[in-house]
Amino acid sequence: MLELVDVTAGYGRSMVLFDVNLTVPKDGAVAVMGHNGAGKTTLLRVAVGLIPVRSGRILLDGEDVTGTKPNRRVRNGLGYVPQGQLCFPQMSALENLQLVSTVQSELDEVLDTFPALTGLLSRPAGLLSGGQRQQLAIARTLLTKPRLLILDEPTEGIQPNVVAEIEQVIVELTRRGDFTVLLVEQHVGFALRSTDAYYVLESGRVTGSGAGGEAALDEVRAAMVV
Repeated sequence: MLELVDVTAGYGRSMVLFDVNLTVPKDGAVAVMGHNGAGKTTLLRVAVGLIPVRSGRILLDGEDVTGTKPNRRVRNGLGYVPQGQLCFPQMSALENLQLVSTVQSELDEVLDTFPALTGLLSRPAGLLSGGQRQQLAIARTLLTKPRLLILDEPTEGIQPNVVAEIEQVIVELTRRGDFTVLLVEQHVGFALRSTDAYYVLESGRVTGSGAGGEAALDEVRAAMVV
């Protein structure tokens, strides 16, 4: 679904990623892990098109999108949930969702995915907890009907019970067979339980990769200290 081929990218003259190769297969889930400053968020922003590629190629569902703008990538099925539980705080939770769709059946579908939001629809999004805002951000992105859902640190700063709910959502989405997930995450256990494969990124380079699952925990930790 997504392929980065020998991608080097960064900010101005300062390069952050160096010859990164990464493949996210269709209808699966892949985690990218690494320490702070490893280049994980930069990698996602490159995939979305928010940061240009210095060299290399990006393929989305087989199409070379290296030079295309983010809005075209969204039309091609890419959905992006950045860090920070982003929302429009003065608007209600329902209004945040209605910015994307006012079709009741579509709203009902995402609320079935995140039932905790159902009783919060009239509440200003800025008054929701961090975990509730994160669920709202993911639900809003799901309304764009992405085929590839990119999540940047979805568990950052949220309570453990909501972490478990988000993990279950990721598993359910990929189990349906019509979603692909690319997840950046520092919580190694969560990332491995939620995905089929992993990459470890350190200092802008891939230092490890393999199959997901908690059996890979020691391999990931070893790659993260390289």
